[in-house]
Amino acid sequence: MTRVTVWHDGNCPLCRREIAIMRRLDRRGRIDFIDATGADDCPIDRAALLARFHAMEDGRLLSGAAAFAAMWRAIPVLRPIGLLARYRPVLDLLERAYLRFLKVRPRLQRWLGKHEAKA
Repeated sequence: MTRVTVWHDGNCPLCRREIAIMRRLDRRGRIDFIDATGADDCPIDRAALLARFHAMEDGRLLSGAAAFAAMWRAIPVLRPIGLLARYRPVLDLLERAYLRFLKVRPRLQRWLGKHEAKA
């Protein structure tokens, strides 16, 4: 299996939760998780990197659903979903779902941020 690099927004409560889950699932240590908010070396503009999910697989920078699929392929339990996403119709469907998610992401971030502050 290929190593994957994943950039995430360490200031986002939703992202932190998701990355924590992925770290636990990545038992073979095939993913390098990088907090883009504090990274010295970003492959693209930091604002663009934080606006969408990004991953690098086999030297290719991917974003959105394609980046999630790359991360999933590196985690054995999620690998079948990641492999299925190599089919264009499946990836297109996942990307449409991801674009819908991006519209509600700010509300989810605020909601989770409020609940983290109370804890």
